[in-house]
Amino acid sequence: MDKQELANYIKAGEIAKKAVAYAKEIIKPGMPLLEIAEKIHKKIEDLNAIPAFPVNLAVNDIAAHYHPIKEDESKAEGLLKVDIGVHFNGYIADTAFSLDLTPDNKYKDLIKASEEALENALKKLKQNPETTLNEIGKTIKETIENKKFSPIINLSGHSLSQYNLHAGITIPNYANGNKNKLKEGAYAIEPFATTGEGRIYEGGSSNIYRIENPKTPRSPNARKILEYVFEKYQTLPFSLREVQEKFPGARIALRELEQQGIIKNYPQLIETSHKPVSQAEHTIIIEKGKVIVTTQ
Repeated sequence: MDKQELANYIKAGEIAKKAVAYAKEIIKPGMPLLEIAEKIHKKIEDLNAIPAFPVNLAVNDIAAHYHPIKEDESKAEGLLKVDIGVHFNGYIADTAFSLDLTPDNKYKDLIKASEEALENALKKLKQNPETTLNEIGKTIKETIENKKFSPIINLSGHSLSQYNLHAGITIPNYANGNKNKLKEGAYAIEPFATTGEGRIYEGGSSNIYRIENPKTPRSPNARKILEYVFEKYQTLPFSLREVQEKFPGARIALRELEQQGIIKNYPQLIETSHKPVSQAEHTIIIEKGKVIVTTQ
């Protein structure tokens, strides 16, 4: 990683930290998810960066992948996961936190489980950047299970590269026997904890898309949307909401793009037993034997 790449990752992390602080300040129980999404998106752009993906606002048993559309009436309630991505020149910061919006704070211990699992994994890596993927996953799993919860084992952290959120390496949330070590580069570590079975399934649409096969669509409106998205995000995810704001007939155009295999829709990721899920996440850089947490 050269100095400019590192500087871009650091800058993205700094902006992500500000976006997280802002989100924690504005989110209140009963606040429309649409309002939250719009404000966080605007905040990132006001800070001279671009969202690396539409902010994920996942309530209760939805572990990840939900973004409101313009007509959405969903409200912030229960256990809310807020997953924020920032890209600066394509270099990504990916970070997430959970909020207990119940009157009696009934999810505080579940939130603490994912937060401590993340802290312990980061501590282990800082002490020894040569820690294996198996050991990272084992640390996450044991931390969560020691608090009498379950890690979600079919969700994982991931490597990052320019304009690429999932760059090939997965970081497990359980001991999977993988003896490989993280090489120099950027990674997101993200434990999920639940009172349920510890697995997710793919549900309905998250209203989040990405370009999968860039080619020329038939209709002029679909072409305009594709040009707009590619210029701003390349193959990073984008939201139906943003396209709705910019273009008339957005739903029809996206359906055409999807049918032609040009874009892909992300499904919601839902806990199998429909129990609440908490999430914590930070982005790290491993560089010259050191671990830098860019979003902390």
